[in-house]
Amino acid sequence: MTSNTVKAGTFISILFLVIALFYRQQVDDVLKDRLNSILEGLVKVEKQCSVGVKPKVAVGYGACNDLFIDGKELLKYDEVAKKPEHFDDISSAEELLKTYAYFFRHGAAAERYISNDTLFDTIVDIASRIEGSHFSLGGNAPVMAKRFALEGCEVLLAAKMTPKLQESLPEGVTVAGGDIRKDDIHLILEYKANEEWGIYKSPRANRFIVHNDDNNPLVSSLEEFNKLLKKFNPNLLVVSGLQMMDNYPYPKGVREQRLLKIRDQMVAQAPNTRVHFEMASFVEAELLYQLTQFIIPYADSLGMNEQELANLYNIMLYGNISFVSDSNPRVATVLDQMREIFHLVSRSSLNKEKSHQLTRLHVHTLAYQAILTVKNSPWKNSKAAAAKASLTANRHVCGSKEVDIEKAKLIMDDSFSTSIAAGSRRVPLDVDQPVSCWDEELNAEPGSWFAVEICIAPVLVCTEAYQTAGGGDNISSAGLYLQI
Repeated sequence: MTSNTVKAGTFISILFLVIALFYRQQVDDVLKDRLNSILEGLVKVEKQCSVGVKPKVAVGYGACNDLFIDGKELLKYDEVAKKPEHFDDISSAEELLKTYAYFFRHGAAAERYISNDTLFDTIVDIASRIEGSHFSLGGNAPVMAKRFALEGCEVLLAAKMTPKLQESLPEGVTVAGGDIRKDDIHLILEYKANEEWGIYKSPRANRFIVHNDDNNPLVSSLEEFNKLLKKFNPNLLVVSGLQMMDNYPYPKGVREQRLLKIRDQMVAQAPNTRVHFEMASFVEAELLYQLTQFIIPYADSLGMNEQELANLYNIMLYGNISFVSDSNPRVATVLDQMREIFHLVSRSSLNKEKSHQLTRLHVHTLAYQAILTVKNSPWKNSKAAAAKASLTANRHVCGSKEVDIEKAKLIMDDSFSTSIAAGSRRVPLDVDQPVSCWDEELNAEPGSWFAVEICIAPVLVCTEAYQTAGGGDNISSAGLYLQI
């Protein structure tokens, strides 16, 4: 081979490399422009609405001190995790590893009660000593209360907390429930997308939560909260944190009694006070069934993620639950489940004496926000609420007030069907006007129809997760704020 041939081959190789790099740069620039357009479109819609009067929001129930830890730093992979298994409650280190593996491999959020006090105290002690672990205000109700207060609401929070934990609440939040000497602790094991743990790789960033609560399962702040509610006269009552009742060892009939008291509190609200129920990771079928009987039919609004939607759909339609579900479901699938939930809840409410009727559903997924509201109901600004919820998803997970497109990606498809039914309309994603809204008519009962508005907003998914826990609570609260 001559030197000229070698030189020519080297030149061609370098030329191809330069062309490839140039092409890649062009593709990257196009993607950045696309993300920028979507971001500008979302911010523009978010800013179209402002809240003039300071809303009053009452949020229940419970509080805790969250201990955040990198999951792989606390739980070292062991051969026992090769056989992942689901446990309703955890009583041993082996069950903990198997349950963690069960959800980690699916990238599914989960929350479990550890019935073994000694085990829980031991792992909390170990976690608190690991570099990088940190404590923070936790619990659905306090996290939602904090978000509402940061948005400018006056907030009444139902929770028993130590005076020290109360100091972490922002100005504008009043606590009803009384002081306690020791806060319940929730251990938050976080992991990133594509993180490897033994033989498993997580498909998305998420968290696995374990607790050994004493106060929260009993909803111990309920009575004190009730005394102040009427005088407070909120625009919105939020019911949350009821997953703490999951698999807790109650004396017979006690859980049902507490749920009935919560129901009575919901029913007692004035017609101009809307009631929102925030779903969570429920695993006990009996509890979820009780919620469909005592809580859900008395709410004006429901909020949930894609896994919680699938759980509610299955329990109401088939009487069972799914412990994990598709971490990135199609828009069409979610919308069909939302329509069915609306139909089933509306039907279950018909024969109940109540002043509240389901008129809003918000499903927050990794890829998009979906909000359904009944037209001519008190809920307003659905389009702006979807945009704000979408932006809040990125801001919270990335831990930043601004969305950085260098740390964002779009995983929603370029277009979506409005239903899995054949012949359904297909909606393209317009990067300049990214929030898609349209009207439909939904059947609640033979002869009874509701005109609804549905809005879908893409999420600029954070690629460098700072914190996943509390994401749903912040997203749901942000959406509600613009719709009160």
